Amino acid sequence: MSQPPRKRSRRPVALGATVVAAALAGGLLIALPGSASAAASGLADDFNGDGYRDLATAAPGAVANGKAKAGAVVVNYGSSSGIGAARHKTTTQSSAGVPGASEASDRFGTELAHGDLNDDGYGDLVVGTPLEDVGGDADGGSVTILWGGASGLSGGTTVSDPNASGHDRFGQSLAVGDFTGDGKADLAVGSTGKDVWIFKGGFSKSGGAAGKLRFDAQIESGGYPKGAVHLAAGDFDGDGADDVVVGSAAGNFVYRGAPTGPTFQTEAGPGYAGALTVADFDRDGHDDLVVGTDFLDLFDRPAEGGYATVFYGGAAGVDTTRSAVFSQATAGVPGADESDDMFGGTLAAGDVNGDGYPDLAVGAVFESIGSASHVGNVWVLRGGAAGLTGDGAQSFHQGTPGVPGANESSDMFGTAVHLADHNKDGRADLSVGAGGENSDDGAVWVLRGSAGGTTATGAVSFGASSVGIGESGEDPMFGDAMSGS
Repeated sequence: MSQPPRKRSRRPVALGATVVAAALAGGLLIALPGSASAAASGLADDFNGDGYRDLATAAPGAVANGKAKAGAVVVNYGSSSGIGAARHKTTTQSSAGVPGASEASDRFGTELAHGDLNDDGYGDLVVGTPLEDVGGDADGGSVTILWGGASGLSGGTTVSDPNASGHDRFGQSLAVGDFTGDGKADLAVGSTGKDVWIFKGGFSKSGGAAGKLRFDAQIESGGYPKGAVHLAAGDFDGDGADDVVVGSAAGNFVYRGAPTGPTFQTEAGPGYAGALTVADFDRDGHDDLVVGTDFLDLFDRPAEGGYATVFYGGAAGVDTTRSAVFSQATAGVPGADESDDMFGGTLAAGDVNGDGYPDLAVGAVFESIGSASHVGNVWVLRGGAAGLTGDGAQSFHQGTPGVPGANESSDMFGTAVHLADHNKDGRADLSVGAGGENSDDGAVWVLRGSAGGTTATGAVSFGASSVGIGESGEDPMFGDAMSGS
């Protein structure tokens, strides 16, 4: 999930989601950024403290230290010219100071989140590896914090699973927010179980979290996928503490933040959520929740190809009586509503035109264009005083003039979407991952924000090899996840 600048400077970005060449066998492949300023910026996604927001992208299928599908994460640093391939740092579990070891099929980076967890002014990256075997526990899962600093991410700390025997895939969902209202960034972690854990702010590199809280979500013991599939953070009732949203097969459940742990507020939208994101789209002082519904076979559906529902916040929290549904059947939204497009499968929020109102990016990875299937497409919907609208919505794919590449079957453009201002011009740039590009090598595109909205003018694109990730023999799927998506 990606968010625009928030009401409190402490608010980190939540939630919300590579094949490394032989050069990575010894750890990091680095194109070092310039020296950071003496004082770190305090931005939750500025990992080197230079005042520019950075982009973290995963390639969970990457080869690392010779191990297939061990996984890697890549940070591309922001700058006055925006995001490019050259300024990057690639990290695996074989990198110096990172806990654990690169092992086959771990898929390090399956889930990502970020925030300043140790309050040093540098953004930190949280990496979920839900398929990692922990001791004799197959797919027990692990969570690692990679620490930000003047040279970018360096070293890491494991967040230990407090209930390893009670669930699997610890770290399959992550969110960062101030859930206890004490002004410190907390970390929420989900798994295949009902239990969601809040690791309390006041983190240290040596000791981890200052404490932990558990709450059991209203998740059915059966169903698939199991447990907390998505987590998101937002202050829906405006009380100064972030609330946490748990997306599951059973539904999407909102819990109010509190010093003693979250308490249930409401259910919002059907289960099998494609994605969650949060922003104050109408700037009324209350965050709003967007739920993407891309898995439709079991539900009465307002759209054949998927849809995104915004539930507006208010003094009582998420207001399920005040909502709006958006799809390709919505007036102003380009395209046609077709079965199984998966519109709403990925979401991100940010102010692309600098008018002060957050906008919404929506991905549909199975969108077909011409004779090519599963090409993928991304839309940008405008925010305003009345909230989100389909009026003036924009549509982008690899056939859009100015966007590099070409539409090909199974590219899945929009596997991940992200909105953040990477060049400090006051407008959020749109980053798009396509995990299926070039037979699952994967690639990333960055389109600039402008006064007229997102523009393809000056768009850049780079693939796995550009960030040191090998492409032969395996499927790195670079762009499969982005922090803040």
